[in-house]
Amino acid sequence: MKHLVEVEKGREGTDGTPSVGPAYRSAFAKDGFPPPIPGLDSCWDIFRLAVEKYPNSQMLGRRQIVDGKAGEYTWKTYKDVYDIVMKLGTSIRSLGIEKGGRCGIYGANCPEWIMSMEACNAHGIYCVPLYDTLGAGAVEFILCHAEVEIAFVEEKKIGELLKTLPASAKFLKTIVSFDKVKPEQREEVEKHGLAIYEWNDFLLMGGDKQFDLPVKEKDDICTIMYTSGTTGDPKGVLISNRSIISVIAGLKRLLESVNEEVGVGDVYMSYLPLAHIFDRVVEEIFIYHGASIGFWRGDVKGLVEDMGVLKPTIFCAVPRVLDRIYSGLQAKISAGGFLKKALFGIGYNYKKGNIFKGAKHQDAGFVFDKLVFSKVKEGLGGRVRVILSGGAPLAKHVEEFMRVVTCAHVLQGYGLTETCAATMVSPPNDISMLGTVGPPVPNIDVRLESVPEMGYDALGTTPRGEICIRGESIFSGYYKRDDLTQEVLVNGWFHTGDVGEWQPNGSMKIIDRKKNIFKLSHGEYVAVENLENIYGKLPEIDSIWVYGNSFESFLIAVINPNRQAIENWAQSNGISGDFEALCRNPKVKEYILGQISSFAKEKKLKGFEVIKAVHLDPEPFDIERDLLTPTYKKKRPQLLKYYQDVINGLYQSNK
Repeated sequence: MKHLVEVEKGREGTDGTPSVGPAYRSAFAKDGFPPPIPGLDSCWDIFRLAVEKYPNSQMLGRRQIVDGKAGEYTWKTYKDVYDIVMKLGTSIRSLGIEKGGRCGIYGANCPEWIMSMEACNAHGIYCVPLYDTLGAGAVEFILCHAEVEIAFVEEKKIGELLKTLPASAKFLKTIVSFDKVKPEQREEVEKHGLAIYEWNDFLLMGGDKQFDLPVKEKDDICTIMYTSGTTGDPKGVLISNRSIISVIAGLKRLLESVNEEVGVGDVYMSYLPLAHIFDRVVEEIFIYHGASIGFWRGDVKGLVEDMGVLKPTIFCAVPRVLDRIYSGLQAKISAGGFLKKALFGIGYNYKKGNIFKGAKHQDAGFVFDKLVFSKVKEGLGGRVRVILSGGAPLAKHVEEFMRVVTCAHVLQGYGLTETCAATMVSPPNDISMLGTVGPPVPNIDVRLESVPEMGYDALGTTPRGEICIRGESIFSGYYKRDDLTQEVLVNGWFHTGDVGEWQPNGSMKIIDRKKNIFKLSHGEYVAVENLENIYGKLPEIDSIWVYGNSFESFLIAVINPNRQAIENWAQSNGISGDFEALCRNPKVKEYILGQISSFAKEKKLKGFEVIKAVHLDPEPFDIERDLLTPTYKKKRPQLLKYYQDVINGLYQSNK
């Protein structure tokens, strides 16, 4: 297959083991994986070498707030940051925390987050990030499970951290606020025998003490990154120095091969959670290349304004963010006058047509880029040249739209915490990769393993199966959970649980999730995630959760309808009421079910895969109600609990 080289033959299963497909790697690694980068043995070396090469380059920036208004970005150079990191490290060591100690970081992305992380890297201390969207229950679990001794925390998260006391005080001895500490917070902390410091005071803690930096090996753990699991307690993913520096080498090879290297002049907008591996790895790459990282203010409503001031060159996003941008642009187009809409439509179709004929995006509609699409580019700051989507599948129509209108490469990637994020990514200017996550990055091998109970054959004409990954970027195991590690890490291959399909061009398409499968009462298996992906393409549906169980014979669904589509249909059919009233209206439900039935027929779904009853919820699934993980994956047990009465009602009224 194009873009791939085969490194191992596939084989039929024996003695009940599933068959496996051939192992492939990127064509950019046909002569072997990228060799180790000289001098790069740990995450500390990534930063240390950057300071040596680019001491006066801008590293970390934030907007100054004057009289409640955000102004321009102010910057610390690599040397400025290094000096602070060394003071931080000395203060941490003066508390008696040695190599292998545990340091928590809790809060939204900011310069202090990165500086705390680098101080951990310098002294071989395990960095334990905490999602800033996690509640006290999960925070308490992680602090105790990881045995965290010191925690750096955003000022507004101190209250959440205090809720973990006294349980976390078994290990936690010191709290450092990124900013101020209220007197009542200090009193509460000290009541439990802990110490709490404001940032500037803690920097002085080490005084004139001197501590040698310990030797750091490639296989040393640098981070315990807890996954926001959809079920049960979070799992602590052990990530070594080797994993991250292997990814750096692989992405360096990839970017050089497609002429999109990151350079000292690049600027990155840091807003995706640093507690997630996606953003952590991207920021490590920027640091390695001496580039600049600017932080948002922590408010999604102000993100576009922050981008307008920062003017980033590379923008990473999860699909939820790109969906919002897409919806906002569509609304502006609809609100425009006839001439503006007509010009946009002509430009869009002209440029899209040329892209599908093989033209590079920058050459496909030069005149329309200037006249029409430049406004979209300006909305993202005016300098974005690469948009990378990860964390979840990006809808094909959104990806296509963004490729045409943003005047930037729009790439979709795939990875997990356990694979250190970068696993597959689509290359620039290859429209045949639309709707896929591209081929592997050039530092891993990938193969498919058959899933017979779901009808997926890794050796079939169209190879489908569970995606398995092998390479130095793979995690070292789950902390204190050898049982779970042995389940997913078999003979060096990490079993992702995601089901993929190799495309003829060498890209991978994610089509299902192995574990999201259940039987209906008549014994038929339902691959629920696959169905949600299919039904989610209906323009009337923004988000859908499909449910069934082995005691029922048919499927039901809770749907977040698309407001504009529903209101337009209601107006055309003489139905009045606000959006919430429309969602309760039986005629609207009947219309949605009709659309679902027609679409299921068009997609040749089996009878038992057709949804028979729906509940329309005008309020989108969200993190606040614990229905989504911080990376916007559905938390199925929590959805079941939240909508239990709705589910019972749907089944009772449709029997």
